[in-house]
Amino acid sequence: MADTTLPGTEPGATLNPPSRTILALDLGTTTGWALRGHDGLITSGTVSFKPRRFDGGGMRYLRFTNWLTEIDRLSGPIEAIWFEEVRAHRGVDASHVYGGLMATLTAWAELRGVPYEGVPVGTIKKHATGKGNANKQAMIDAAHARGFSPADDNEADAIAILMWAIETKGGMA
Repeated sequence: MADTTLPGTEPGATLNPPSRTILALDLGTTTGWALRGHDGLITSGTVSFKPRRFDGGGMRYLRFTNWLTEIDRLSGPIEAIWFEEVRAHRGVDASHVYGGLMATLTAWAELRGVPYEGVPVGTIKKHATGKGNANKQAMIDAAHARGFSPADDNEADAIAILMWAIETKGGMA
């Protein structure tokens, strides 16, 4: 068998180094997420932070913190986080939920030294569809065109954020 070691590398060195684990989020009561693991595989889904019947006001954010910690433990360590940066909301409740989730996310990341960055909605939509004002179905269609099967627009948005981060920033926040 021929020696495939490259000059200047140790014998047995990997030619394709592992990927950085990055997480992309579409924050909301139903949060869309997409993750590229250290193995380069991409997984995605949604998770609900809808308050339960007897929850106090902060339980949604505590569950979000626990979810982030579990993702980090199972798939991490998370090395960068990208999220959809929303500047206008349809309602006051949506605005409050987004702000609380963003505060929870940024505090979680700061405590662990994980870099994070928001990406404007129009930037994500333009990268995914070619139109900065694409509707929800166009975002879902764009995810399908890339070989993904999102359950809804939240997951499609998270996939679009992840693809944007990988393709324009190399995943580095």
